[in-house]
Amino acid sequence: MPLRLVCASLLFCLGAGVVHAAGDVEAGAQVFKKCGACHTATEPVNRVGPSLMGVIGRPVATFAGYNYSSAMQAFGGDGKVWDDELLSEYLFSPKAMVPGTKMSFPGLRKPQEIENVIAYLKTSAVQ
Repeated sequence: MPLRLVCASLLFCLGAGVVHAAGDVEAGAQVFKKCGACHTATEPVNRVGPSLMGVIGRPVATFAGYNYSSAMQAFGGDGKVWDDELLSEYLFSPKAMVPGTKMSFPGLRKPQEIENVIAYLKTSAVQ
């Protein structure tokens, strides 16, 4: 019986780690409020910044109708695609990753906030 308890505990911990690593969508929606003055993630509409609806998997600097900075266009010029890793690095310090970007936001310093925002962004897809 104790072996079953150990196995069940191990599976629970492993499962919890997977959920944690994926981020929390609801917490991400709350963190996204910091981005909401310039971006939307629920509509394919540009604001001060481009729509982030469907950004995961999208080539960098390609959302229709948005006038990207030359720095962002050059950054995406070699075919980069926004994935978890690239977006995590960018959200930590946009200006460090893309000097000359128009984005004035200094970045998210907490890795958990970044994970949560990415989880939230994954829930939106271009319709």
